[in-house]
Amino acid sequence: MNQEIPYKIYLDETELPRQWLNLRAFMGEKPAPLLNPATLTPMTEEELSQVFCTELAKQELDDTSPYIDIPEEIRNFYKMYRPAPLVRAYCLEKALGTPAKIYYKFEGNNTSGSHKLNSAIAQAYYAKQQGLKGVTTETGAGQWGTALSMACSYFGLDCKVYMVKVSYEQKPFRREVMRTYGANVTPSPSNTTNVGRKILEEFPGTTGSLGCAISEAVEVAVGTEGYRYVLGSVLNQVLLHQSVIGLEAKTALDKYGVKPDIVIGCAGGGSNLGGLIAPFMAEKLQGKADYHFIAVEPASCPSLTRGKYAYDFCDTGKVCPLAKMYTLGSGFIPSANHAGGLRYHGMTPTLSELYAQGLMEARAVEQTSVFQAAEQFARVEGILPAPESSHAIRVAIDEALKCKETGEEKTILFGLTGTGYFDMVAYEKFHDGKMTDYIPTDEDLAKGFAGLPKL
Repeated sequence: MNQEIPYKIYLDETELPRQWLNLRAFMGEKPAPLLNPATLTPMTEEELSQVFCTELAKQELDDTSPYIDIPEEIRNFYKMYRPAPLVRAYCLEKALGTPAKIYYKFEGNNTSGSHKLNSAIAQAYYAKQQGLKGVTTETGAGQWGTALSMACSYFGLDCKVYMVKVSYEQKPFRREVMRTYGANVTPSPSNTTNVGRKILEEFPGTTGSLGCAISEAVEVAVGTEGYRYVLGSVLNQVLLHQSVIGLEAKTALDKYGVKPDIVIGCAGGGSNLGGLIAPFMAEKLQGKADYHFIAVEPASCPSLTRGKYAYDFCDTGKVCPLAKMYTLGSGFIPSANHAGGLRYHGMTPTLSELYAQGLMEARAVEQTSVFQAAEQFARVEGILPAPESSHAIRVAIDEALKCKETGEEKTILFGLTGTGYFDMVAYEKFHDGKMTDYIPTDEDLAKGFAGLPKL
C-alpha cells in the first residue's frame, strides 16, 4: 500500500466550504428555463415563490453567480457530520487485483444515512427564515424524507411527507425514522388529495412513483397557508447545496496532489452526481483540466440512456412547471421490482444539458449486477452500501477491472451516497435468488413518451 495517502482523508473544520458552487454559472450554454405550464413562458421568481421559499426561488433562477455564501447557521449544522471522509479503497483495489487507484466520498455518516441532509437543512433553514409553519415533500426510497424530517425537527417546522407507496410498504423502518423525527408520512398516491384520487382512479393498484408523490406534495403546499414545497433532487437549488460533496472531495484530493481520471456517480434525479462533479466539471468547462464523468442509472428507469431530451412535466399530476430534461415521460412508473431510489422519470436540467453537450457519459446497469457489486464492496470495505450508491460501485469496479486488463493506473473517484441498512428486504431478495432484472421494452417507454407535452 502507498502509505503516503491515508486510508481516510479528513479535512478539518477550517477547510469546510464556506460557499456553494453554482455549476450553471460556468456553463456557456445554460440549462433551458422552467416554463409556466399555463402560459409556456419562463417561470418568474414571483411565480416560483408561490410554491418554494423565496430565497430558494432566487437560487433556482440564478445561473450567473459562480459561488453563493452558505449561511453561518447552516455551516454550524454541517459541522455535526461534516467534513465527510474521502476514503482510499485499498482493500477493494487488492481484492480486484487492479493497478487503478480507487477513492470514494462517503456521505452516510449521519443519522439520515445519506447525502440528502446537505440540502434538507438548507431548505428547512430558508423556510424558518421566511416564518413558515411547515413544508411538504415527496420521497422515494426514503432517504430524502428522513433527512428533511431531521432538518424540520431541528428548526421546529411541521413536515408532511408523501412516500412512494411501494417504498412505504417495503421500508417500514425508514418510515418510522421519519415519524420519530415528527414527520407525517402518507403512502402515495393517496386518497388525501385531488391529484392522488385522480391517479388512483386512472391507475388502480399502482405502486406509485416520485412523479405521483410530487403532485400530491405540491397540491398540499399551495393549498395550505404557511407551507411551501421542498424537493430533494432535480432542481438547480438542490445541486447547488450538494456541491459541498465535490468541494470537500476536491480539497482532500488536492492536499495529496491527486487528480481523478474518472468521476462516477449514481443518477436518479441528479442531486448526488451533480454535487460530486460540480468543482471538477467547472474546471473542465473552463479548460483547466479534463475528467471523464460517468452517470450510472438503473436499467429499469433509464432516463439518460433511453429517454428523450424534451420539455416535460416534473410530476405525474402535471401541476408543476415544465422542465427541459432527459425524460421517460411524467406518466412513467418504474417496476415495483425496482429496488431503492433512482426512480424519477427525468434527469435534472443541469445534468441533462451537460449530457446533451457530450460532457458526460451515461450507463444503465441491471439491479442484480448492482447488488453483486454491493455485496463485494461490503465484504472488503466494511460498509453496507445503499442500493442507489451501489450503481456507482458497479461501474467503478468495471472501470478498475478494465485497468487490470490494460495495465493502466487510472484514478477513479465515486460517490458513496449512503448506507443500506434500511434496504435489507432488497438484500434478502438478492440473497434468496428472488431478485430479477426488469428492463422496460420500447413499447413500455413509448407509452410514457406519448404523454410528453406538445410545445
